[in-house]
Amino acid sequence: MLRGTYTALITPFNDDLSIDWKGYETLLNFQISSGVDGIMILGTTGEAPTLNKEEEEQLIKKAVEICKGQTTLFVGTGSYNTLECVKRTQKAKDLGADGALIVTPYYNKPTQEGLYQHFKLVAEKTKFPILVYNIQGRTGQNLETDTLKRFMDIPEIIGVKEASGNIVQMMDVIQSVKPDFSVLSGDDNLTYPLIALGGHGIVSVLSNLLPREVVEMTHLALEGQFEKARALHYELLPWCKALFIETNPAPVKYLMSRKGLPAGKTRLPLVPVKPETEQKLNLLWSYETATLQN
Repeated sequence: MLRGTYTALITPFNDDLSIDWKGYETLLNFQISSGVDGIMILGTTGEAPTLNKEEEEQLIKKAVEICKGQTTLFVGTGSYNTLECVKRTQKAKDLGADGALIVTPYYNKPTQEGLYQHFKLVAEKTKFPILVYNIQGRTGQNLETDTLKRFMDIPEIIGVKEASGNIVQMMDVIQSVKPDFSVLSGDDNLTYPLIALGGHGIVSVLSNLLPREVVEMTHLALEGQFEKARALHYELLPWCKALFIETNPAPVKYLMSRKGLPAGKTRLPLVPVKPETEQKLNLLWSYETATLQN
């Protein structure tokens, strides 16, 4: 069962926008040493749509090499082509990952039956642990709770990354699924309330920047130490908001560079944050880092 903090890892780039392989190793080791419960690569935050197949394979191989035996590794393998999704998921399995993060098919907007059949086929063909990723804001289609309940009979589907932003839907999901089915937040600002309502953790963008703090807050909440967790939640909230001033992962990459972590710029069609956003992030960095240190 997935519980705790799972970092949706960025892909660091050099100035020429090639992959910064040394920086990638640094980030993986930084996450592991910070105590995260797992790492998820090739997702939205990792700019997966801009990576070619050779880059994806090498990123998986390097992550497996570093993470094996130290932390859980999930790989984003989603596609709006079901057979392609099967191939990508099987490749992640063959290369040694621990599971697949699969977003609901985007653009072609399948019906709820189509969503069910998509995940069912991928699970049957690959026999590999799957974390379903529901994010209507990016896919144009919400995975309804009644559809998610049908997944309870598919053993390979072990949980959901719920990024609908709808706390009522999240409560319905928690109430409806079996006890060993993981419900993880896909929004950093909802980690604390989701766990308080019975959820199990976070697939986090913020933990790229502040992994120890996110891990601490998540585990305090999971242990029932809600007063301490709530205080840390509010300390982290300004950061959660800042990361989405512009399209993710441009803001977090900028802040990671401020911290001295490998990040680089984003690949097109994403662009670096605007100068006015830089000013806001710089103010946050100056004030909030001092607050966290105290």
